[in-house]
Amino acid sequence: MALLRRCLMPIGLLFMFLIVFPLAGVAQVSLAIHIGSPPPYRFAAPPEVAVIPGTYVYAVPDIGMDVFFYSGDWYRPYEGRWFRARSYNGPWAYCPDPRVPRALVELPQEFHRIPPGRHRIPYGQLKKNWAGWERDRDWEKERGWHGRPEERREEGREHFEGRPEGEHGHDRG
Repeated sequence: MALLRRCLMPIGLLFMFLIVFPLAGVAQVSLAIHIGSPPPYRFAAPPEVAVIPGTYVYAVPDIGMDVFFYSGDWYRPYEGRWFRARSYNGPWAYCPDPRVPRALVELPQEFHRIPPGRHRIPYGQLKKNWAGWERDRDWEKERGWHGRPEERREEGREHFEGRPEGEHGHDRG
């Protein structure tokens, strides 16, 4: 009996080893995190944009949410995350923090306060010219672009003193 027990014990352990360990090797862990896209927003027509002073980021004004154009792509923050699209109407894809352009992350706090009368750029002009404007640092030649308080006050005073909108030196047509 002792001989039988000594022979069966290693066989039993081998059998358990063969059954338990292959099953453990098959076990997998799968973790999927779904990040919901922002609610759709459809522009009825291509949007106008305004350059945010001190940046080469363009904002779509007066729509009740933030939509930006920067360096050929459209960006939209939603619930603490950024989304990117090739078109202003989406589709919006999640853009991880390391891939969000620094210019968007470092927008001036007052970027929502685009000065009254600030030149609005039609979509066709933006699409055709944004790369050249950025390459040639074109906006830096624009008065008020740097966003200094004295420039903002000056621009606002001109607007409120009744100077027509077309006379602000914004001939980007």
